[in-house]
Amino acid sequence: MTTHQTGTIPDAEPLAAAADLGAALRELIEISVTTTVVPAELRAAAALVREATERLAVARRPASQLPALDDVVTGRRLFNPVTGIGSPLAPPVTVRRDTDGVVAEVTLGVAYEGPPSFVHGGMSALFMDQLLGSAAAAAGRWGMTAHLELDYRGPLPLETPLVMRARVAEHSGRKSLVTGTIAPAEDPDRILIEARGVFVMPRPEKVEAYFGAITDASGRHSPPRRPGDATPIDDQD
Repeated sequence: MTTHQTGTIPDAEPLAAAADLGAALRELIEISVTTTVVPAELRAAAALVREATERLAVARRPASQLPALDDVVTGRRLFNPVTGIGSPLAPPVTVRRDTDGVVAEVTLGVAYEGPPSFVHGGMSALFMDQLLGSAAAAAGRWGMTAHLELDYRGPLPLETPLVMRARVAEHSGRKSLVTGTIAPAEDPDRILIEARGVFVMPRPEKVEAYFGAITDASGRHSPPRRPGDATPIDDQD
């Protein structure tokens, strides 16, 4: 692990290995909910998965310890369930700066299904919470979700490119009101999900209460400097 003025740069091999495992697990999850193989094949696959689980379980970190590949200075969260390239739960999503906020594209497979052929409504909330937080971060308004509400205008189709947008609508003191949308990428004006969230920068005593026990991978006390879960914003076009 090397460092520079804005944070740590992980060695290429551990980062690539974690990303490779995350990608393999995402493929496995999607296949597991769409496969139609016979029960004997399912049991054989389950045995292989349990064997892999045992191999990975020989060395684990507690929840209070940040992964070695994370960096709370730059906001890199490798296992974030929306943007983390190492997370089997994440698509993952890359968030970019837009004209007045942030934008991201995503295509969600059957693993995210709620009503048949459509995205689970709770997943819409998960993605909007992340994107609204990223918009707040991009505007320098780091904080934590205090309130989130969604209007569902229509169901999100599975296996269809979607575009998500978010921007800070207003802010005062420690609070920011952030708005966002999800729409089909081929018809971005047809809004299917609208979201509004209030994000609050916690007071120092709250930061200590929430994160005082957090350590880095070496066990040193390492509370986040910017309370929130917004991941890095891609500034490239």
